Amino acid sequence: MEKTKENKMGTMPINKLILTMSVPMMISMLVQALYNIVDSIYVSQINEHALTAVSLIFPMQMLMIAFGTGLGVGFSSLLSRSLGEKNQEYVDKSAMNGLFLEICAAIIFFIIGMTLPEFFMRTQTDDAEIVEYGIQYMSIICRCSIFLFFQMSFERLLQSTGKTIFTMITQSLGAVINIILDPILIFGLYGFPKLGVSGAAVATIFGQSAAGILAIIFNLKINKEVHFHVKNFKPDPHIIKEIFVVGIPSIIMQAIGSVMTYGMNQILISFTTTASAVFGVYFKINSFIFMPVFGLNNGLVPVLAFNFGAGKKSRMSKAFRLGIMYAFIIMTFGTILFLTLPGFFLSLFNASEDMLTIGIPALRIISISFPLAAVSIICGSLFQALGNGIYSMITSFLRQLIVLLPAAYLLSLTGVLRNVWWSYVIAEVFALMLSMFFLKRIYSTTIAKMDINE
Repeated sequence: MEKTKENKMGTMPINKLILTMSVPMMISMLVQALYNIVDSIYVSQINEHALTAVSLIFPMQMLMIAFGTGLGVGFSSLLSRSLGEKNQEYVDKSAMNGLFLEICAAIIFFIIGMTLPEFFMRTQTDDAEIVEYGIQYMSIICRCSIFLFFQMSFERLLQSTGKTIFTMITQSLGAVINIILDPILIFGLYGFPKLGVSGAAVATIFGQSAAGILAIIFNLKINKEVHFHVKNFKPDPHIIKEIFVVGIPSIIMQAIGSVMTYGMNQILISFTTTASAVFGVYFKINSFIFMPVFGLNNGLVPVLAFNFGAGKKSRMSKAFRLGIMYAFIIMTFGTILFLTLPGFFLSLFNASEDMLTIGIPALRIISISFPLAAVSIICGSLFQALGNGIYSMITSFLRQLIVLLPAAYLLSLTGVLRNVWWSYVIAEVFALMLSMFFLKRIYSTTIAKMDINE
């Protein structure tokens, strides 16, 4: 029998491994953040109502990403642990059942795109122009969500086997295509039709489809640690259950963010539609800070999961500590940028004087919470890698729905919009304390009792 080659996640020096796994993901997510920002910059050139519409649609986009990445976390965590245990059958079944679930999610959002865009928009605003822009954008991104789900799922397969450099290539390709097509399709350049807001959505779909196709090719040609048994495939209830154990808490955790964003939009729009536009701009800009940390998270989870499955406690512990350090440095840098350059960031989105008046204090106040969020995010990486995604879900649920939204609502009753932004700082302090509690618990119940193999 051919001897199985040891995966680099069990042998490479930890700091080098984390950088090798995470830096490509961080770069690709920075590119992703860049194209999200560029997307909104071009939309803002139409008018502020178009920017507001895209901001109001953002919760639906977050929900799609929640399903895609949540299921991806579920099957990639199981796949990485199975690699560490050298269980090839489980590796392959994890991949196939994960892809099956991603396709099911795409079908759900296709139906949503066919039936709910107008209802979704009218629950948030009665402005006819904003509603029309929102319907155009949401219809396209939901009906064509299969491309997003293919991209996320096949990129997850590359990540879970340590081939993050190829994920960087696929995501960068998608982002570059989107950036190139945005102005062409929005404004009708070079003989193309002028599609307006719909052009931004179409450009996004083209980028996702190109990235997804390339990710499929990389998996078939390069990812030899996963075998795709498409013929005679049948969903395995046991595997699906194991994927759901980690994946559903992750889906709920990220879907909670969608609910929070929807709720915050309702609170802010009660002041002015410009406040909602500022909130949407904040999410675009903050992605430039958070995306590298999420890239670090994506590179860290398979490292933690593999070494947990292989019984290599010291490697897992060192990876966790380094993850905390790198995330904290990135987020602190982000805070400095937001404190010193808020006007510059807002001016990129054709900001009016009213938007600057609202947005500058908003960015400065919210950024205070960034270093606190860094620690909570990396704690969540550990919880997911060890199959305790429920801890992340509880933390996210309490932070966003039980602390942040009520705090924002109560602060809004003061009648001072600036006070609402402090709800972010309050929520992150709470999340940090809860993460520390769960970290102590998972150490005593799981990590301290590991079967050591090093």
